[in-house]
Amino acid sequence: MHSIAFEIGGITIYWYGIFAALGFLAAFWTAARRAPREKLTPEAITDLAPWLIGGAIVGARAFYVVSYWNEEFAGKPILEIFMLRRSGLVYYGGLAGASLATILYARIKKYPLWKIADIIAPSIALGHAVGRIGCLMTGCCYGRPTNLPWAIHFPAGHWTQGQGVHPTQIYEALLNFALCGTLLWLYRRKRFDGQIFASYLVIYAVLRTVVEMFRGDYAVHYLGGIVTPAQLVSAVILSLGVILFWKLQGSRRTGVPPV
Repeated sequence: MHSIAFEIGGITIYWYGIFAALGFLAAFWTAARRAPREKLTPEAITDLAPWLIGGAIVGARAFYVVSYWNEEFAGKPILEIFMLRRSGLVYYGGLAGASLATILYARIKKYPLWKIADIIAPSIALGHAVGRIGCLMTGCCYGRPTNLPWAIHFPAGHWTQGQGVHPTQIYEALLNFALCGTLLWLYRRKRFDGQIFASYLVIYAVLRTVVEMFRGDYAVHYLGGIVTPAQLVSAVILSLGVILFWKLQGSRRTGVPPV
């Protein structure tokens, strides 16, 4: 765990921010290369970048502040909400914010929403995989204690106090890389617009639910202490993905665009 990458001119640069930036760059570069397959220009995707990044950061931060209000923000100056230092972002909030920003962008620019969603879906998984490495370097999103041979040990000052824990950041990074490959395979065989994005929602929700079984960083659990907050959100995302898949597939058969 080395959260600080370097310091320059009195400014501290964290690995979390570096890997988040690399994740965004990898996502947009790969997505732009797929745009011509949908008869869109690469610029249609690169121009989406500030919209998507802005929506993702706002959504991820808002979700984090709501989730950890009592632990980190109650009784503190309101400006603490805007202080993004090492981490403080929640992925599902970022996904929601980015999705809303993309919908707005597509409507304003009059681009086909579901074609854009399919283009960026594999790249979301790729960018997320890279970003999770930043979580590992920061020490957030850590796992439950374990004696397995591949357990990792954070420094004694970490919340885990030097115990061996599941490397959940690595689990999720590897699963996201695999998800990216799966979505690329599906993309070359897709039957209707929106299929790849709907598949992403369904598959990622399942993968995230599995990884959550090994997470150890939640102060609050539900349903008798067996369900994490992210697993509850995953259930909602899974349901939305199934509904979206069913609705878009149905519109393909009938020829009537979804509302």
